[in-house]
Amino acid sequence: MKSKTILLLLSLLFIFCFSIAVFGKDTGKSEMILGGGSKGNIAFPHGSHQQTITDCTSCHNLFPQETGSIDKLKNEGGIKKKQVMKQCQKCHREMKRAGEKTGPTKCSGCHDKSLTR
Repeated sequence: MKSKTILLLLSLLFIFCFSIAVFGKDTGKSEMILGGGSKGNIAFPHGSHQQTITDCTSCHNLFPQETGSIDKLKNEGGIKKKQVMKQCQKCHREMKRAGEKTGPTKCSGCHDKSLTR
C-alpha cells in the first residue's frame, strides 16, 4: 500500500514537472518595439508571427531569444546592420508572391518615427 502511494505521488510529480517544461515555456511578449534606425522604430507583432510561423528558428537562427539581442549583436558586429530586416522582407515578399496574407514589404509599413522604446 505504501509503495503504491509513493508511486502515485512520483507519477503526479513527473506529470507536473513535464507540464511546466512543455507549457510553461517563455515565448516572449506578444508585442515588441524594435530599434529601426533613422527611419523609426518598429512595432513588431511577435504573437501573430508565432501563430503564423510555428518554427521559431525561422527568425531566431540569426539571434537568440533574449530581450535586446538584435541590438547587442549589431553593436558587437555579430550581425550586419540590415540583416534582420532583409530576412523579414524576404519572408513577407515570398508570402505575397504566393498570394498569402502577409506583413508590409515597404519601409513605411514597419518603420514609425513616433515609436519609442
